[in-house]
Amino acid sequence: MADEPNETPAPLARFRTDLSEDRTVLANERTFASWVRTGFAGIGIGLAFNVLFTRIEPVWVPKLIATIFLLIAILIFIAAERRACSVLHRLHTHEVTTIRITHLRLITVAAVLATISLLGVIWLLQLSPLY
Repeated sequence: MADEPNETPAPLARFRTDLSEDRTVLANERTFASWVRTGFAGIGIGLAFNVLFTRIEPVWVPKLIATIFLLIAILIFIAAERRACSVLHRLHTHEVTTIRITHLRLITVAAVLATISLLGVIWLLQLSPLY
């Protein structure tokens, strides 16, 4: 009865499990990239709001709204990095090469620092109205 068609040899089952783990790691990378794009979209919305609504009085209102979007973007970057790193700590690749955790952290730090610098520019720079 050992040769039944429903039985899977152990090495083949292990190989399929390894490939499944590789697919999960790659999906984690795509999810991280998606969240980073969402963070950059938040930056774009904040900057656009600040530039387009320069005539609103008092002047600090569009800056405050832009700041909220930029802070949300920072939170998105940090949350994406935390989640992606936690998944990479639990899983191991077998057949694929994945991004290193240090690179994920470097991307996150660069995005957060760039966003913080934009916050400084928004509050220190005096924009003239577009119209």
